[in-house]
Amino acid sequence: MDGSAPDPTLSATAWHAICAPDDILPNLGVAALVDDRQIAVFRVRQRDGSDQFYAIDNFDPQSDANVLSRGLTGSLGGRIVVASPIYKHHYDLVTGECLEEPATPVRAYAVRIEDGQVWVAV
Repeated sequence: MDGSAPDPTLSATAWHAICAPDDILPNLGVAALVDDRQIAVFRVRQRDGSDQFYAIDNFDPQSDANVLSRGLTGSLGGRIVVASPIYKHHYDLVTGECLEEPATPVRAYAVRIEDGQVWVAV
């Protein structure tokens, strides 16, 4: 199973197919509507050339906008993050924690690659 480590505090209700892995360009994200919730799904290229997939809420609580899927991915302090395109706050793609404002995290989702699809547990 490829993808982010699931957050043990979250209980997944169902797995949802989002798209084929190659539909997401390396180091970019896409937005998906799942059960009336906007999810940002990211494909992050690792140093060894493999890809890791992550999913968090697309909603940026700092700007009150659904924009995180358009943010820039990278690493900060050893953590894989996305920088919001509006106020540049960094969100940990594994946990959803906002590094600059820990009191305003976003939800992180478990991701797996199976049967040629990216699946997210929501």
